[in-house]
Amino acid sequence: MKCPYCGHLNNKVIDSRLNKDKTITRRRRACGKCDQRFTTYERIEVMLPMLIKKDGRREAWDRGKIVTGLEKACEKRPVSLADIDRFVDAIEGRLQDFGGKEVPTSKVGEWVMEALPELDEVAYVRFASVYRQFKDVNEFMDELKGFLEDKDNPHT
Repeated sequence: MKCPYCGHLNNKVIDSRLNKDKTITRRRRACGKCDQRFTTYERIEVMLPMLIKKDGRREAWDRGKIVTGLEKACEKRPVSLADIDRFVDAIEGRLQDFGGKEVPTSKVGEWVMEALPELDEVAYVRFASVYRQFKDVNEFMDELKGFLEDKDNPHT
């Protein structure tokens, strides 16, 4: 592991800990040259399907993109980074279970839209306004009405 301070490759692990889900290993390291300490995170890399964009391009899954989108949607809301990480873990789990080699981004977007109200309803509205690309206020209001109806009648 390259030291982020001096670029030296020789370092030692001082401490290792698993997160509570036992899916990520956090390692504290010390550089053998400059003695600076830094933290690395290790997670299992699984082969996820390629994403098919609206314009037909294929793109590899990028966890950072969905995390960034959710952070924006959850800005100034009582949603922790750990909550967002768990949410994205669940989406990645659905991608793993999908079974195909490719999945449309629209499918992933729908999974996010289905689950987001449980994370935060305001974040859902914010995410929907970007994801659905409303052309006017009426489209936005229709989405809100549908959301409120689904919320009031969860078994329909």
